[in-house]
Amino acid sequence: MDARASRDGMPGEVRAPAGAAGPAAAVLAGLSLSHLLNDLIQSLLPAIYPLLKQAYALDFGQIGLLTLGFQLTSSLLQPVVGLLTDRRPLPFSLACGMLVSLSGLLLLSVASSFPVLLAAAALVGTGSAIFHPEASRVARLAAGGRYGLAQSVFQVGGNAGTAAGPLLAAFIVVPHGQRSIALFALAALAGFVVLSLVGRWYRGRLARGAARGRRGGPVAPAVLSRGRIVGTVAILLVLIFSKYFYMASFTSYYTFYLLHRFGVSVQEAQVYLFVFLGSVATGTVLGGPVGDRFGRKVVIWGSIVGVLPFTLALPHATLLGTVLLTVPIGLILASAMPAILVYAQELLPGRVGLVGGLFFGFAFGMGGLGAALLGELADRTGIEQVYALCAFLPAIGLLAVFLPRIAPPRIG
Repeated sequence: MDARASRDGMPGEVRAPAGAAGPAAAVLAGLSLSHLLNDLIQSLLPAIYPLLKQAYALDFGQIGLLTLGFQLTSSLLQPVVGLLTDRRPLPFSLACGMLVSLSGLLLLSVASSFPVLLAAAALVGTGSAIFHPEASRVARLAAGGRYGLAQSVFQVGGNAGTAAGPLLAAFIVVPHGQRSIALFALAALAGFVVLSLVGRWYRGRLARGAARGRRGGPVAPAVLSRGRIVGTVAILLVLIFSKYFYMASFTSYYTFYLLHRFGVSVQEAQVYLFVFLGSVATGTVLGGPVGDRFGRKVVIWGSIVGVLPFTLALPHATLLGTVLLTVPIGLILASAMPAILVYAQELLPGRVGLVGGLFFGFAFGMGGLGAALLGELADRTGIEQVYALCAFLPAIGLLAVFLPRIAPPRIG
């Protein structure tokens, strides 16, 4: 691949010029807001697991299958969507994805059996699969060269939505029942409006890029062989596995852990889950800018391995200690994802959609697989054993030592 070819990305990757900083910043804010709304919708499902478990007499294995149904659908579709949009960007697919999530949300509110619950979860997963790859591409397009910061801003919206979901479920869905989930259709409609506006801006950027005959993107890491690139991507995916498998223990089972071990109420458990997810959102904000300043590998290495002492201590802590430990765990663990994503984008220039689809999809898939396997483990050995075992997962982060250093793309 020659130097010019390595600079060439797919249409829509041309960095926003300085004069477009205002509109680009507004687009990035819109993407973050829509990510918040998208992930708020999808976080409602695990947030109401205790309600569904009681109403439908589900066991932990079935709870895990619900998570698997949502996340596996999203995992399988996201790389496909990313590959297709690398070849032909679809500006208004973002808004369409929100409508698919809306249909899953409404079905969830009226579901009367476990198979219908699975279908609703799959629809929400499909909407998420449509949203993430193209949204990640638009975030990079609006970054103005600060790719880590842009990914953090984009991803923190999702983390904030994931954190808000359990809190809203605790005070809306738990007191008023499953049908009150339909109230969150307003969030989906708001997301549709915002993403329609983002799609218009994106379509204009694509048209101007085509008129100039330009195809932009970062410089390819030419010093790395194809085999080394493949091996590096494999390491990054293993790190994603360790992160999201561990995260699955919280998103699906943390409330049950608190209920069983400390005897707290469902609403208290949801508030404590919000504390953890809020720290995840904060860690996401920090990870991107720190990676821009000090390099992606530094953040990846520190964020995954640095969390190990806290995860090892958590299964032995009191209620107060457990809640306090979840704060550094969420902060440190979450800082890795923006750095991993931008690192992979710099490793594979011109494949922003594929990278977004592959890594978000793999993350969701590992979360789903983790939820299913950990649910079976909880049924067989007890919920406390889940956290005793998962405490060692961050040790897999030692593989980060094999990641090569990649020079950041040239700006300007």
